[in-house]
Amino acid sequence: MLTQHIDFFRRKPVNVPKVNILLDQGYHPQHLIAALEQVYPQIMTKIRFQLAPKPTKADKAAQGKSGFVPIPQRWIIERSNAWVDRCNSLVKNFERTLEHANTKLKLCFIRLLLRRLTAT
Repeated sequence: MLTQHIDFFRRKPVNVPKVNILLDQGYHPQHLIAALEQVYPQIMTKIRFQLAPKPTKADKAAQGKSGFVPIPQRWIIERSNAWVDRCNSLVKNFERTLEHANTKLKLCFIRLLLRRLTAT
């Protein structure tokens, strides 16, 4: 998806803070960096990859938990994806531009906020 919308990153000024892209342990940032630099060599001046920490068994035991333990940063992403999925936006992405996809996400979250406000 980054390569499809590379113009967004080309227009982004260098003096603005980098965009953090959170990855889980299944991704290999060095492969992503190499592929993205082939498309746009200055991309790493504008983005930063961050691997989400994976709790060890010792970390879970120290917290008194076992099994699945949500990682706070990743949990935000998964929860947001579930909310957007309720709007049927993740079923298939029909949006052709990043601006349209971004607008659709904003509409989904506005819908969520309105539902929460009317429930109280």
